Amino acid sequence: MGSMLWGCVTDFFTYETTKSVVVKSWSVGIINRIVQLLIIAYFVGWVFFYEKAYQVSDTGIESSVMTKVKGFGYHNNRVMDVADYVFPSQVFDVSLYVFQNGRKYSCFTDEDCHQHYGSILTNGVITGVCIKGSNGTKGRCEIEGWCPAENDQIHVDPMLDVKNFTIFIKNSIRFPLFDVTRHDPNRSYVLNCTYHPELNPFCPIFRVGDVLNYTGQSIEDLSAKGGEIGINIQWKCNLDLSIEKCVPEYAFTRLDAPFAKNAVSKGYNFRFAKYFMTENGTEFRTLHKAFAIRFDVMVTGTAGKFNTIPTLINLVAAFTSIGLGTVLCDYILLNFLKGAEQYKAKKFEEVKIAQHRPSPSAVFFFSTYFMHVFPSSVQVSDAQITASAAQSPGSQLSLKEGIKSSYDSGALSLANSDQPL
Repeated sequence: MGSMLWGCVTDFFTYETTKSVVVKSWSVGIINRIVQLLIIAYFVGWVFFYEKAYQVSDTGIESSVMTKVKGFGYHNNRVMDVADYVFPSQVFDVSLYVFQNGRKYSCFTDEDCHQHYGSILTNGVITGVCIKGSNGTKGRCEIEGWCPAENDQIHVDPMLDVKNFTIFIKNSIRFPLFDVTRHDPNRSYVLNCTYHPELNPFCPIFRVGDVLNYTGQSIEDLSAKGGEIGINIQWKCNLDLSIEKCVPEYAFTRLDAPFAKNAVSKGYNFRFAKYFMTENGTEFRTLHKAFAIRFDVMVTGTAGKFNTIPTLINLVAAFTSIGLGTVLCDYILLNFLKGAEQYKAKKFEEVKIAQHRPSPSAVFFFSTYFMHVFPSSVQVSDAQITASAAQSPGSQLSLKEGIKSSYDSGALSLANSDQPL
């Protein structure tokens, strides 16, 4: 029992190495090196250089955005400033009282109007009262709202001076994982710059006409129905370099472009009202329907910094992947070359061993490694293994005569203790 336990201990602390076969072939060698070169180029160029897989990244950003618009323009012979130019004066005076609606809400009795309660297609609130016509003709459902109703046929020339307005986007961003905060450039630079993708790519002041040009639009195209423009601010920071190189990149796009062919609601518009009251107590309002250019500011960001763990993981993956060249070359050698049988004889070694059960003192240890690089292996089957004890009377295990020992270290290991108990 003690001998068996000791044998297990000695077997556990043995070292095994794979067998290597050197094949001198120009074609196979070139294929092997090309595959290895491509794998190395992929990991160095794409994984490490472009993707920066050696870094740990932070995408959970914290950001704030504030905007200010400046500029003056003329609209309907009036000077428009920051207080009012975003609301073009498409106006008409209306007074509040009860009026009748069109044929859609015709009625004979009050009950005919009750079915229209809560309708959103009217110009006011259905009161449920049917105002009958003369001589018993159909009446109209009473509606309480502002009169006259909105008239979409009114045309007002747009204020084209908007293309000269400027938008200042005040943006800051924080990467909580690294406790790094970045914001717009210094004040002296901001006060004397206007954004240009090549001359001033980091300036946060944008001319409206330029932004529209970057999206392939013009103020004339958007003045009739309005539109929605997206300004994307992307912070892509490599914190292994100087923090001053962590600067934003700007991109522009028209967000409502997919709805350009939609006949229901094109462009962008909204309504707002201003209320007045005369001396006699009559209430008035001025209704504005603004066809506007809406700017949506979107902030995205990612920051990366060197870290040991992802670096080691990707290095191991790179070194392991280099073995794919060996897999391809082994497949070619074993299946397509003329010397395939010779290569098989060198690569796979056959060992025969006794079929009867050895004594406890005779320890046989055999292991075959199958790695994804397929360096080499030893093929063994019971039918190919025979016993011979003639070489050593006290030994229960020996190699068959005629089997040549290899010059390299294979996966076959025999214990030194061959004496029976």
